[in-house]
Amino acid sequence: MGKASRRRRTGADQGSTDTRRTRVEPAPFVARPFQGLPNETDWVAMREILPAATATIAFADGKAPESSPTEVTVATVLPMAWPGLHRADGTVFLGTQSGSVSGDASRDLATSLLAAASAEQGTPIASTPASTVETPRLQDLLDTTRPFEVTVHEGFDFWVGDSELDDDAKASLERANESVIPTTKMDAAPSAYWCRIGERTHIRLVLPEDEDVATDALSRLHAGGESGLGGETRLLGAFRACGLLVPVWDLDPELTAADYESELASFMTRYAVAVESTEPLTADERRAKSGLLSRQVTLR
Repeated sequence: MGKASRRRRTGADQGSTDTRRTRVEPAPFVARPFQGLPNETDWVAMREILPAATATIAFADGKAPESSPTEVTVATVLPMAWPGLHRADGTVFLGTQSGSVSGDASRDLATSLLAAASAEQGTPIASTPASTVETPRLQDLLDTTRPFEVTVHEGFDFWVGDSELDDDAKASLERANESVIPTTKMDAAPSAYWCRIGERTHIRLVLPEDEDVATDALSRLHAGGESGLGGETRLLGAFRACGLLVPVWDLDPELTAADYESELASFMTRYAVAVESTEPLTADERRAKSGLLSRQVTLR
């Protein structure tokens, strides 16, 4: 091979190296994307288990796009599963269940948030670009001194506010409302939600500890026969979501959410003790853990 050929190859190789160096890396995977935000467990609930709910967030000083309102409404679902919406009345919405395009839900939602806040009024955000390592996270944009307080709704009327709807839009909203699972936020524990699915009722609770710590604590209780909520209740299992554990109980369908407040409070007391235990799991507790793990799925 001649010198000219070697020079040409070297130049081509150099160009490839430069391209690789300038390429922006995709967002890295983050197991607990909402860690560091107020009420991390309710961010997970909004993302994974609630059908129709809203909360209010605010940009930190200097982080809102120009001409954007500083407050934003976070919603579980928006029409057409839009990631965001800048409504005609100026309200900005962020949809939490529009899906992820990276391994960091916080970056994905931050991308949608900035797009919706920057859009003209009356503009839905139908899609957003993939997040990268340079994309800010919600933790970088939001005022984290404000609490994150969830309001559960019976339907999706919050989509339209006081706007007048034509017949087609009304019919679409009615269909969406009919799909909503009746859900009640409970008082005895943060991020605990009673719901009715068909003829069965359940409580789903987002635990605040890392999923492995929570699994061990739940295994201790289950092995000791202390994982139920009284009466005919049964711990069905638990699933992993955004790095946290979400146990699910089957309940008496004749009772309401209010009937389980005291039992849930008692469970949380037992759970707090189990979390603090530093003793190795016993054989029975390891078997209980194996059973819980065999029924687990991971939601992202």
